[in-house]
Amino acid sequence: MRIAVYAFDGVTMFHLAVPQMVFDEVTRQGLADWKTVLFSDQPGHIRTTEGYHLGEIRGPAAAEEADVLVMPSWFNDGRAPGESLRRTLKKAHQRGATILGLCLGTIPVADAGLLSGRRAVTHWQAFDSLADRHPDVVLDQTVLYIDHGDVLTSAGTASGLDACLHLVRTRLGADAANQVARSLVIAPHREGGQAQYIEHPVPARSEDDPIARVLEWALGRLGEPLSVHRLATQAHMSRRTFIRAFRASTGTTPSAWVRSRRLDAARRLLETTDLSVDQVAADCGFGSAVTLRQNFATAFATTPTEYRRHFDTRLRLGPSG
Repeated sequence: MRIAVYAFDGVTMFHLAVPQMVFDEVTRQGLADWKTVLFSDQPGHIRTTEGYHLGEIRGPAAAEEADVLVMPSWFNDGRAPGESLRRTLKKAHQRGATILGLCLGTIPVADAGLLSGRRAVTHWQAFDSLADRHPDVVLDQTVLYIDHGDVLTSAGTASGLDACLHLVRTRLGADAANQVARSLVIAPHREGGQAQYIEHPVPARSEDDPIARVLEWALGRLGEPLSVHRLATQAHMSRRTFIRAFRASTGTTPSAWVRSRRLDAARRLLETTDLSVDQVAADCGFGSAVTLRQNFATAFATTPTEYRRHFDTRLRLGPSG
């Protein structure tokens, strides 16, 4: 698969490296033959925001050959892309290439008209300006990334890793994505529906923080009913005050947080024990195997049984001795 990453004067090394790091690892691990190139509006070199000069940047022709075209970021001032780049994006999309707008890279993708009438996400600082510019784009500030199949957008800087790993997963499967993540020492799966935590700076937690105390308390009781009312009571707050304080502290809702922690616990049990799916569901607070399967499918696009088959650590480690 051929991947073209747009490079421009002022791009950060990190933004430029994210897609190359993830996609090139696919080839390094021998999982598939993926080739990544950098291109710009004209061939030559670019200067990163750190002051490095990168040469051998290809021209727009590289995008014409790509199966995936990546906008890894964009100018901080949110300027409109030139006609040449908009045309490049449109043509690539029309011939079936997948378009990725990572972080501020959502801006040129939207300007090219590829997000009209669709949900999208970008860095939280650009939400207001992009909403004013494209009222026909439905911006969602509660997610890490959104995949429409042909166009994928992601939130803040680190979310680009999640989005690129998600593409590996959709193209090559969870096993390949997990191998890449393990090699790069990054989380193998953060679902797209997870909140952009950066939007609300997370305060330092201490023993005096009622939310921190509730989180620790709840983690030891995931198999029990954990309604918002029960959590609020434990925090000695009204329901409304608790929900507001919880979101300010974690960036998500109590229900979503509990569900994510239960899924984490279920994955650990599936990886490390031979408990039945029914028992895993009961121990993690899902009540029934049906409910666990529904939540698992929504979060990970697989079943608990399939997940265990791919990620059972006991199978990877083998018998001792």
